[in-house]
Amino acid sequence: MHRFITITSWLFGLLLIGLSLFVTLETIMRKVFGASLQGADELGGYVLAVSGALAFTIALSERAHIRIDLLYSRFSPKVQAFLSWLAALSLALFGLFVARYIWSVIRDTLSYNSTAPTAWSTPLIYPQTVWYIAMLIFTAASLWAFARASRLLFTGQFDLLNKEFHPKTAEEELAEELSDLERR
Repeated sequence: MHRFITITSWLFGLLLIGLSLFVTLETIMRKVFGASLQGADELGGYVLAVSGALAFTIALSERAHIRIDLLYSRFSPKVQAFLSWLAALSLALFGLFVARYIWSVIRDTLSYNSTAPTAWSTPLIYPQTVWYIAMLIFTAASLWAFARASRLLFTGQFDLLNKEFHPKTAEEELAEELSDLERR
């Protein structure tokens, strides 16, 4: 999973850098030459949709989804395990909901042969398919995480479930940042 997250993070970063270069070129061309490449906003929407779905997967893998854990540390390990399982269930349900929604968007796009209402007139099936695949990756990862959390919960392995699924503590985040800084 670590290798996948590294590749996904690089892809995410390259997409955003490419978008920023395109927007920079577009801005310079408009200001200096009075010409436009058209479609910077269209491309930006596609990049952000795909990047957002990829970011969901990265956040899931890194336990970076935000949860309010004000009281979490005060609960017993058993209650903490149940709350972590509930968070895994919530993410899996969210993934299924969004994947189903995107599928209905794709189905409509296919029915109407929809194109973007922009100068490029991009057939929307292409960017939507990439968006859907990125979201399916998150959905599969969230379902796998929920299955793992369920197995740990129902077999009474509360400590392991808490270790793998609890929200990161401030100490863990600080240790990761210091380790990353030291590695650089």
